[in-house]
Amino acid sequence: MSGFESAARRWLVAGRVQGVGYRAFAARTARGLGLVGGVSNLPDGRVLVVAEGAEHALERLESALWEGPRFARVQSVEAAPAAPDEVRASFDAEFRHDR
Repeated sequence: MSGFESAARRWLVAGRVQGVGYRAFAARTARGLGLVGGVSNLPDGRVLVVAEGAEHALERLESALWEGPRFARVQSVEAAPAAPDEVRASFDAEFRHDR
């Protein structure tokens, strides 16, 4: 397999992930990996990340989500497949290529 098959995934990230630049970090990281999607703060204190792109890039994003920016303290990252309409949903911070 070449790793270029497109897939979509969603992550729910818990811990100290709001108010520490986590959304900007996740969007910048995903954009750098060539992914499209978005990231949003949730009312319960978690962050939702939804991305679509090459499987290897999604795996690298998931690893980065565990790290987060400097002041984040990630406690858990729950991954699940995402539906295509989730990737095209409205987000606080989108990471899209030229539209």
